[in-house]
Amino acid sequence: MLILLPPSEGKATSGTGPPVDPESLVLPELAPARREVLAALEELCSGPEDTALDVLGLTPGQADAVKRDLGAADAPTLPAAELYTGVLYDRLGLPELLAAHPGRVRERVLVFSGLWGVVGPADALPPYRLSMGVKLPPLGGLGAYWRRAMAGPLGALAADRLLVDCRSATYAAAFRPRGAAAERLVAVRVLRERTVGGEVKRSVVSHMAKATRGDIARSLLAEGVEAAGVRELADALRDLGHTVEVPEAGAGAPRVLDVVVRD
Repeated sequence: MLILLPPSEGKATSGTGPPVDPESLVLPELAPARREVLAALEELCSGPEDTALDVLGLTPGQADAVKRDLGAADAPTLPAAELYTGVLYDRLGLPELLAAHPGRVRERVLVFSGLWGVVGPADALPPYRLSMGVKLPPLGGLGAYWRRAMAGPLGALAADRLLVDCRSATYAAAFRPRGAAAERLVAVRVLRERTVGGEVKRSVVSHMAKATRGDIARSLLAEGVEAAGVRELADALRDLGHTVEVPEAGAGAPRVLDVVVRD
């Protein structure tokens, strides 16, 4: 099993480790692409600040992020498990899981990144700000850039494994498995269920989805769940107290696991 996670927009702002080594990160064959993106980011951030803010989708109040991006290559690092913060990661508790189950967590978790493509939870990274949705001169859209760069290496890593996809659409664009691997990808969708005027209504939510996906990933990692398919995954999560459903998928449509959160 592989659990595919988005990064967080919010991140820790300082580390104490040595500067990043792109070859030391998961999938070292991506090092040339990582260096290319890092160089393009440094070039952007060394120019006019207002241009960098506009390209990165930041406000003037976030100008410190431009300075951090400019110095990312030489900045002190910290493990990815500690770098990423925010709702999903608060619920996931990745540092504690990594300490308790280091082999399992290293083997089963991948975090997608606009700067690095994909990283492992123990990878040493500097603080940075670069969304996968950015069009970074001269490379263009990072989703398409990383989709090309990662198709081979990540496709090989994902072969024959169930892919539990907790990513947002922006990060899902960076890796779309093909063929048999596509049939093993299961997107985790969160539905909020409410009773309004005696009628049960369901809606897809966003903020609640981050917290719930963090809960799902934590359950799978803490309990060491093994599953070869979506229905086996659903059964395991029900045993752990989650309310889940597996809607029928049309021909060629991606598989979905619905997690129902009731008010």
